[in-house]
Amino acid sequence: MRLTLFNGSPRKNWNTEILLKHVMKGAASNGAETELIHLYDLNYKGCRSCYACKRVGGKSYGSCAIQDDLTPIFKKVEESDALIFGSPIYYGNVTGEMRSFLERLLFPYSAFDSERSSLFKKKIRTGIIYTMAANEIQVREMGYEQNLHVMEMFIEKIFGKAESLFVIDTCHFEDYSQYVSTFFNAEEKRKWRQEEFPKDCRKAFEMGKKIVQPIYI
Repeated sequence: MRLTLFNGSPRKNWNTEILLKHVMKGAASNGAETELIHLYDLNYKGCRSCYACKRVGGKSYGSCAIQDDLTPIFKKVEESDALIFGSPIYYGNVTGEMRSFLERLLFPYSAFDSERSSLFKKKIRTGIIYTMAANEIQVREMGYEQNLHVMEMFIEKIFGKAESLFVIDTCHFEDYSQYVSTFFNAEEKRKWRQEEFPKDCRKAFEMGKKIVQPIYI
């Protein structure tokens, strides 16, 4: 069983990567091989609408024709038994790097036939981890879950059932006194991180254990 994880955060060793590493530990506890890929380390852009992946009889039908740093990554995806996407939320959506990656990943597998079939050759488990500084009230008032559900629908259409983990009220930095940040209550942020973030890490660990279980059809 092989799990590939994608970090859509520009920051390493912080909220999103910490959670992804807990997923990896959970998956490893069930005997899975894991690999974490940092999207911000790669050189690529989003979909260029060349439609080579849709051309009848084309050599790139069902696959992205662009040759760049994502080309070997797409091969890893096809060799995977499960995928996890992790991203902070910027202005109500995933980061630009994650969005561009998902465009390139999903569109070639989305056939333009009458059923909008998936051209991915198997069903696999997928998961999405969202990290955000917004608190529970802000998440609800700004409709984050509704916004993000759209992309989840496309992921499910291509790969199979997806589950998500919302991690809210995350800390931007360790020392709020070093930044102009009076919009936030630094003490409440610290308390939340000490008390609630470890619970989110345990949820991520359990997600990792679950996602590498075989799919029985």
